[in-house]
Amino acid sequence: MNVCVILIKVIRLIDFMNEALKEAKKSFKNGDVPVGAIIVKNNKIIAKAHNEKEKKHNAIKHAEIIAIEKACKKLKTWHLDECEMYVTLEPCLMCAGALLQSRIKTLVYAAESEKFGYVKSIETLLNNEKNNHKIKIISGVCKKESQLLLKEFFKEKRH
Repeated sequence: MNVCVILIKVIRLIDFMNEALKEAKKSFKNGDVPVGAIIVKNNKIIAKAHNEKEKKHNAIKHAEIIAIEKACKKLKTWHLDECEMYVTLEPCLMCAGALLQSRIKTLVYAAESEKFGYVKSIETLLNNEKNNHKIKIISGVCKKESQLLLKEFFKEKRH
């Protein structure tokens, strides 16, 4: 693969993750943990979401779940096997399960979640050889930006 093609792919990853970060900032403003997610198909964003647990008083209103719901509605199918998800924080157990169930092709996430992450941190749920669906995983895209947003949020929560 030539250098130009690689650069274009890297720029695309960063651009899409920046869109997810914009969503995370919406969560922050609403008092929710700043996590944002987008779903992309054929290099076009088809769904955007951010955490709404506090806003909606509902434990399952994670950015990933809301984005999957929106993408399924838009595409009129639960099969998201041609889609990529970009999310600012490593998915939890519930969201990792939803990624498997929706057949997402690629997961791109920014920061690890030592307390809740089920892609790499606590468990490697998506890489389990018994799963009938395999998800390509790319981590660390815009990691510092996501970590800074999370640190700022929890700093404000403590004061």
